[in-house]
Amino acid sequence: MADAEAAPSSAVARTLNRIVVGISGASGAIYGVRLLQALQGQPGVEAHAVVSDAGWRTLQHECGVDGPAALQALAPGHQLHDVRNVGATLASGSFRSHAMVVAPCSMRTLAAIAHGLSDNLLTRAADVTLKERRKLILLVRETPLNLAHLRNMVAVTEMGGIICPPVPAFYLHPQSIGDIVNHSVARALDLLDVPHNLAKRWQGVALAEAA
Repeated sequence: MADAEAAPSSAVARTLNRIVVGISGASGAIYGVRLLQALQGQPGVEAHAVVSDAGWRTLQHECGVDGPAALQALAPGHQLHDVRNVGATLASGSFRSHAMVVAPCSMRTLAAIAHGLSDNLLTRAADVTLKERRKLILLVRETPLNLAHLRNMVAVTEMGGIICPPVPAFYLHPQSIGDIVNHSVARALDLLDVPHNLAKRWQGVALAEAA
């Protein structure tokens, strides 16, 4: 897979809106796919994707996505990078980006990020995001959580990352799995400051109604 070329210096304003989307091997591959779809066509946004080896297996099992061509057909418009290519543009802090989201984020990927193990392009890109003080959002997906999981979440938070588990909000009365997925992706988009209409926003209730 060909990597995206670095943008010229004259395009700095545009490249600040680059968003990297990592898809790792946890259940919930649809979160990454839906996020890429939501970023498609957003003015000034350039999406880059990187999928771990286990992420490809989960994409195939849960979404029927059996390779790069299928992912790009399902969520067109992004630039896809090979997770084994640690020499790709995403591996350098000089590749200007706005933020990175790992959706879903497995406990293995969380641990690698928490301990600075840049052993593939996904974890290296996350490490770059943290060291450059950019926004890193992890949609961690596991339950129940053991102490190692919790400590790794604390470590990432202390480094400036945001732990954003895809937890459904049933007070919005979701009618389908798609509604539940859209709600979690909408929260990630809010953290990215990307406008969307994926999910309803809470409008509050009158005091008498709440009583």
